[in-house]
Amino acid sequence: MPEPRMIELLAPAKELACGIAAVDHGADAVYIGAERFGARAAAGNSVADIAALCEYAHLFRAKVYVTVNTIIYDEELLETKDLLRRLAEVGVDAILVQDMAVLEMARKWSEEGVPMPQMHASTQTDNRNAAQVAWLAQQGFSRVVLARELSVRDIRQIHQEVPDVELEAFVHGALCVSYSGACYASQYCFQRSANRGECAQFCRLKFSLVDADGKVVMLDKYFLSLKDMCRIDHLYELLEAGVTSFKIEGRLKDVDYVKNVVAAYSQQIDDIIRKNPDKYKRASLGKCEYSFEPNLRKSFNRGFTEYFLHGGKADIAAMDSPKAIGEPVGVVKALGDRWLTVAGSTSFNNGDGLCFFDNKRQLVGFRLNKVENNKLFPLKMPKDINKGTTLYRNFDKYFVQMLSQQRTAIRRMETQWTMNYVGEQLSLDMMLTETGEKVSVRRQIMLQKADKQQHEMMVKQLTKLGNTPFVADNINLDNVMHLFIPSSVLADMRRKACEEMRTLLSSPLASHPSPHTSHPLPLTPHPPIKNVSNELARDFYLKQGASQISDAIEVKNTLSRPTCIMECKHCLRFALGHCIRRGQPSPNWREPLALVLPDKRRFTLDFDCKNCQMNVYAE
Repeated sequence: MPEPRMIELLAPAKELACGIAAVDHGADAVYIGAERFGARAAAGNSVADIAALCEYAHLFRAKVYVTVNTIIYDEELLETKDLLRRLAEVGVDAILVQDMAVLEMARKWSEEGVPMPQMHASTQTDNRNAAQVAWLAQQGFSRVVLARELSVRDIRQIHQEVPDVELEAFVHGALCVSYSGACYASQYCFQRSANRGECAQFCRLKFSLVDADGKVVMLDKYFLSLKDMCRIDHLYELLEAGVTSFKIEGRLKDVDYVKNVVAAYSQQIDDIIRKNPDKYKRASLGKCEYSFEPNLRKSFNRGFTEYFLHGGKADIAAMDSPKAIGEPVGVVKALGDRWLTVAGSTSFNNGDGLCFFDNKRQLVGFRLNKVENNKLFPLKMPKDINKGTTLYRNFDKYFVQMLSQQRTAIRRMETQWTMNYVGEQLSLDMMLTETGEKVSVRRQIMLQKADKQQHEMMVKQLTKLGNTPFVADNINLDNVMHLFIPSSVLADMRRKACEEMRTLLSSPLASHPSPHTSHPLPLTPHPPIKNVSNELARDFYLKQGASQISDAIEVKNTLSRPTCIMECKHCLRFALGHCIRRGQPSPNWREPLALVLPDKRRFTLDFDCKNCQMNVYAE
């Protein structure tokens, strides 16, 4: 029977505290940004903090991945090379990469005999199909982060065609409307590059939709703003399709978000393993105990969607507001001058944040100043609220306070202890229940027979593991029950055993280095190579046989017009009920359609029905 396949829950970390919380709450791996060159420029961390996270995570055999996934300029190559060296020295497990210059640097380090972390191809490398995934694997990437837009069927096909590469898939968090690596809207409009980690969130802006005759089809909507992804109920089918790692988005999120979301997904994965113990197992060690009940609706969300997991969905957009709406809590039952009541069984707290959509579909928020039984007293009574209005809670004060406590989860590894006494040598064996790994502590000592049974005292002393990541699952004292062993001796041997086990767990695992071989581009027609911002990457692609290499727009600093600034699976024609491929009714507008900002800037929409894609062009 084959070994169970490893399941990895991969959590985001804005900073060291978030990374430690992620591990404590059940993450098998954490991804974090370094000082520079991560795709979230506002979430950088020192190498010293990353080293501290590695030390903590590795204790549970959890891994640490560092994002070096921006495009890099020529004048930054030496700094990037130095960063890679320092990250390798502190023991990070993998580097997430967009720019092939980073891969080339790592390859040269390896050729010189310097151990390097594995290379993971970031979703920024635009990983939509099996040909791209296969080519990336041939270049030496051990893992590919898939495009968010792929369906279960797409993922299964990729896994069948490229079975030896690990596939990482997003399962939760904010969604980019454009394919990653193919969005230039922020750079075009605000000179802030998404490929440099500085996205200005163009997709969260309000537009009007107009047709070719200038007629307004819809006014003031967030047409490109999507709901948040939530696939917690679809993890098993993703596993069956070939996914190795479940990725939670959110390197800008605070620690309470990380705690709640990681705990929810970790519990779901544990449930899958309980039902399928011969097929799957966790990629790290330890079991978590929580002091709260995870609830995904209580953390920041714009409403949830499974996105394109099972094909096209018309309700993936959050067109009314890009803000968090939270969880539905009931409808307004009665109104007074300064109060309201809500139908339903929800309990409210002083300080809760509620919101609703008014008659113009504008999101209106208010804070509760006081709660008396079923009467709610807002700090300021909102206008345009009526009986029957659906209310949402986007700030649960009690839940947030609960998560703000320092220890909301405890993660420990079960151990088995055995004590023996042979030839005046006392030995204490400590074994990890999950893996069978063992350490032994020995002490030469003359022991006397005990006047009375010492079992209770010895068990009590050996189970004092409160400040360690261990818990005693079983203690075997059969061979020393008749002996008197001083409590101080037991305590000293217990401490030494725990220290040795920590050292064993923290030692580097046997590495599986990326092959770092070089293969030409796929024989199938390959699109022009974009986002090339340095000579090292350009040389890489030339060696691969690329014939069309486009300088990154950040290097050109200009965009010709019209030019495509977004490639989207999300389609407004479909969302508004007029998809030609699905036989929906013809619209009453004349194309091309355009999105228009309040400052009158226009963006033309091109519907590529053959590829089921909507492209956004700058006029």
